[in-house]
Amino acid sequence: MSGRSRFYRLGAVGLVAALAACSSPDPTLYTIAPVSGAVQVGGPKVIQLQQIALARYLERSQIVRSSENYRLDVRANDWWGEPLAAMLSRVLSEEIGQRLPQSAVVGETGAVSASPGATIELNVQRLDEDSAGALVLQAQSNVSFKGKSAPILRSFRFTVPLPAPGTRGEVAAISIATGQLADSLVAMLLAGPGPR
Repeated sequence: MSGRSRFYRLGAVGLVAALAACSSPDPTLYTIAPVSGAVQVGGPKVIQLQQIALARYLERSQIVRSSENYRLDVRANDWWGEPLAAMLSRVLSEEIGQRLPQSAVVGETGAVSASPGATIELNVQRLDEDSAGALVLQAQSNVSFKGKSAPILRSFRFTVPLPAPGTRGEVAAISIATGQLADSLVAMLLAGPGPR
């Protein structure tokens, strides 16, 4: 082997080693955990949770730490284990079903369909930490009832202190806030439609 060939081969091996050293480790994946709430009697027999709309800045694999001070702070190597809207839908369906055991909760995009007695529409406008380090969940919801023309529209803002530092604490706080949102949605479902 000539000196030039040996030089190029060593250079190629060095480049591969340098690229391997610079590559990022596999991301750590997180999921929101359902939080149990008080079991309630009543509610529509079938509840449909429409596909959840997220603020665009939340539509990413990486977990957003904060959107304060005109800056988006993203946890680069801490990712959601599934798309956030789908995860919120799954968790909220489970939480609402646990709180209203006489109701069946189905998702708009799921394999199971039924004629709903009530439909929940949800916009998540914020889901990250504020400048004080507390988790903020801000959302709007519209609950409409079959055969009734007066839906219930509400805005929510939940602030939850992080129970631990870092990503694990943020995800735990998101789980708590999602449980609080489920409590509020259940209250809307139990309130029933307003007058025509």
